[in-house]
Amino acid sequence: MVSETSTQTNELSLPIISITPYILQPSPEVETQRANVSAAIHAACRDFGFFYLDISAISEPKETEELIEFARRFFHSPQEEKDELALSNQDYARGYARLKENVTNGKADNHEGIDFYRPVDNPDKTRPLWGENQWPTVPQFREKYEAWVEKMKILGLVVMEAMAVGLGMTPDEWKELRSSVDDSFWVMRAIGYPPLPNDHDGFSCGAHKDYGCLTFLHADPTLGALQVFLRRSGAGPDLSGLPAEQGDERGVWITADPILGCVVCNIGEREIWSNGLYKSTLHRVVHRGSNYRVPFFFEPNLDALVKPLDAALRLQKKEKTALTNEGKAEKPKEYKSTVYGEFLMAKVGNNFANGKGKYADD
Repeated sequence: MVSETSTQTNELSLPIISITPYILQPSPEVETQRANVSAAIHAACRDFGFFYLDISAISEPKETEELIEFARRFFHSPQEEKDELALSNQDYARGYARLKENVTNGKADNHEGIDFYRPVDNPDKTRPLWGENQWPTVPQFREKYEAWVEKMKILGLVVMEAMAVGLGMTPDEWKELRSSVDDSFWVMRAIGYPPLPNDHDGFSCGAHKDYGCLTFLHADPTLGALQVFLRRSGAGPDLSGLPAEQGDERGVWITADPILGCVVCNIGEREIWSNGLYKSTLHRVVHRGSNYRVPFFFEPNLDALVKPLDAALRLQKKEKTALTNEGKAEKPKEYKSTVYGEFLMAKVGNNFANGKGKYADD
């Protein structure tokens, strides 16, 4: 079992946090442990935007090994069989994308993938995001992946609750927030990575930020593949030795290698809820091996109104007061509210119109 908070002392390492206390039955001791977990997640979201989640309390390594094996079987199928599940068969979001069909920052990504979304009522493939999932015919593929969906939906609610506690939300405030994520419009991908050629003009997946709520990534064993950009004022050169895509932001690229029993968790650009306290983080993939990974995107409900949380505003005001050493502080500047479904449709609408199904990658 990984400890509740990372024992790593290198400031360029991502923290490791066990979610186990939120799985155990409540008791005074467990409540203290939960508070520690929430504080650790709060700090990780502020300082990194990325962290490891030890989920060994709800998942055994065998389960994720099976996901990878079924992905391998699908991606090793004849190309014509994979093309039968092409994105164009449905809503240009659900289905299979060929190698280099995905584009990030204007460059082709060196991977192939298959995307699944939360099923919808009265599917209509002529509407963006409103088609039907296309499942491979690989025996047990759908069964295993749907079981993983259910587990990740539970994990999403657990992490959201831990974040709520970390922000200092009241029980009633958490109840209201929970009602915005209890029917998550989730997305899941299985991604196949061949070795990145030395002469490839791009990455296995170019630098990007996920634009939803939470991402849970089960990464394959390949070392050095996932790279995370850590903002650091006065930082030195890009440690990875690869071109930087961070624009004017100062920082360094570090690797986030897989840890047994953990998923990598990161927050997306729905940082409206925290009013900017939590920042989404650039990441990219440079995959020199041949393997597979499964990211799950835990998103708000489609009809959720995403707005700055009162708890985040209180915390920002309190911190600003402490910084000014005065008894009052100006009201924090608030992010603009949005309905998640409207935001998502605007985000993917152009992809639909152009015949592309890009969502997000890891």
